[in-house]
Amino acid sequence: MKLQQLRYICEVAKHDLNVSATAQSLYTSQPGISKQIRLLEDELGVEVFARSGKHLTRVTTAGEAILDVANEILKKVESIKQVAQEFSDERKGSLSVATTHTQARYALPWTISQFIKSYPDVSLHMHQGTPMQISEMAADGTVDFAIATEAMAHFSDLIMMPCYRWNRSVVVPRDHPLCQVSKLSLKDVAAYPIVTYVFGFTGRSKLDDAFRREGLDPKVIFTAVDSDVIKTYVRLKLGVGIIATMAYEPDIDTDLVALDASHLFEASTTRIGFRKGTFLRGYMYYFIQKFAPHLTEDVVKRVQACSNRAEVDEIFADQVLPVM
Repeated sequence: MKLQQLRYICEVAKHDLNVSATAQSLYTSQPGISKQIRLLEDELGVEVFARSGKHLTRVTTAGEAILDVANEILKKVESIKQVAQEFSDERKGSLSVATTHTQARYALPWTISQFIKSYPDVSLHMHQGTPMQISEMAADGTVDFAIATEAMAHFSDLIMMPCYRWNRSVVVPRDHPLCQVSKLSLKDVAAYPIVTYVFGFTGRSKLDDAFRREGLDPKVIFTAVDSDVIKTYVRLKLGVGIIATMAYEPDIDTDLVALDASHLFEASTTRIGFRKGTFLRGYMYYFIQKFAPHLTEDVVKRVQACSNRAEVDEIFADQVLPVM
């Protein structure tokens, strides 16, 4: 059994059993991949893939179990390479982060700039997506870190740590009637069409829950994943915007007013997550702490030593998180 064979079957599975596409992505030949897969199956005594003629049609039951183990082995191999690289040159490497637009646009710029100044020889890659996509990328090893507010709890193989708490503001044009209200109520907000985030993004579930508890059925006329897009449509006076408070920039959004809505909605917590068993290099600890100062290397190592999520939650039970 060779690592190359395990890599081939995993890549074929990722490419929807398209051996030709797999060969192109690996810069090798299609017959070579097919031959190595057959040799592996002969050695194991079971088929990883079912076939119809020369075409792979599905992953067998045995193949599913084999692929799970093969993927784990390949991730361990990558960790070994990272360990070796850490000791050979701790200031070189790569770091990939998956996050949402709001985090990338408003929460991460300072962290990114500080990281690049401190580690100019580390290539940094940012991926944007839905919270579910972000969590999946971290869970399958596509990225090192996932940063998001929602969906990450669905993945049991992710280690998640709280970074900061945040809440929402209602944004309106300066001449809007809500500017005359001394303290907003949900009823005040629900009286107008609403422009806000797509469900599953940026704490949208907390927003819906708040209206539901009050027996209100607000008219959400437009949703987007991007706070800047939401503000654009508020400027067009299509409705009042509900956005993360951090997304309102007083120096830029001079034509809009941000009305505090923190008393209307439950605060949300943004977390950073990475896959269990991930070897964290020195600059990865640095990135985490720059983004969330309370997550020191010692704290992260304590979290890595936990055997379940309840133990992780206990570490942060008395932690007062910063507010964005």
